[in-house]
Amino acid sequence: MPNDPMDMVVGASGASTVDAKASNELIAQGQKAFGEGDRVTAIEYFRKALSADPTHLDAAFKLAYVLDMSGEEDEALALYERVCENAPAPINALMNLAVLYEDQGDYVRAERCLRQILDTNPNHARARLFMQDVIASKGMIIEEENERDIMKRRALLDTPVTDFELTVRARTCLKKMNIRTLGDLIRINEAELMSYKNFGESSLEEIKRMLSAKGLRLGQGREDAHRVARRQILEKLKGTGKEGLLNKPVSELQLSVRARKALQMLNIQSIGDLCSHTEAELMGVKNFGATSLVEIKEKLVNCGLTLRELDEKE
Repeated sequence: MPNDPMDMVVGASGASTVDAKASNELIAQGQKAFGEGDRVTAIEYFRKALSADPTHLDAAFKLAYVLDMSGEEDEALALYERVCENAPAPINALMNLAVLYEDQGDYVRAERCLRQILDTNPNHARARLFMQDVIASKGMIIEEENERDIMKRRALLDTPVTDFELTVRARTCLKKMNIRTLGDLIRINEAELMSYKNFGESSLEEIKRMLSAKGLRLGQGREDAHRVARRQILEKLKGTGKEGLLNKPVSELQLSVRARKALQMLNIQSIGDLCSHTEAELMGVKNFGATSLVEIKEKLVNCGLTLRELDEKE
């Protein structure tokens, strides 16, 4: 009993020689069957044509096309890939392959196929249209992934510190410092923790291990806030001609010795770093008083800048 043509393996043949003439004749019969709406017979002829000449790209393309139309997308995709391995890859094969990749959500490969078309034919209307769809779809996926990451991080930072196994001393100190969540904890640094009464090295190491297990560290919240603040300041200054001020060293502000030492303790190197800090952060430095704060604020105002305002969440 003959094999069902739909179950035949592409390229499988008992023949050891290429019969291009027979392949062309079979392709013609397959085209006739397809034109009459008989896809099953068309697939049978195209399979036989490819079996007669496994190098016949037109046979592979036509078989892929009819398989695609018949819902056999996986085999069609494999055949289109086979056709496109030959340079230059046929535009129709690249186009159909891009569509299949897009249907599978493989936007990277879809974009690669479309770029091959547009590199040689920049005005190809269908390729340009599909490229817009692919890029838009990629953007949506990235946005969704970013949103999921943000939600996961927020959930992590909202985790109460009481959910973790800490010693009584560490828990008591954190409670008295009004540190309720991991988000609260990463907004302070080691020095601030160690300055609290009865908080010692063992408690510090305990907390650092706990944070490290979650991919966090002390002071990270402030660093994140400073980075965000710098981006916001830069965005605000765009087009004003003052963007370059942010990268200038704080020494250009010609501050007093006391103010300079305070900034050194906070590792503030540039004017942008300074603008990303709040008044409270500066006032938290030992020996930094109201006079130094007024001095810094006046210097920044002269440059058209200000210190970062304290966010409600901080």
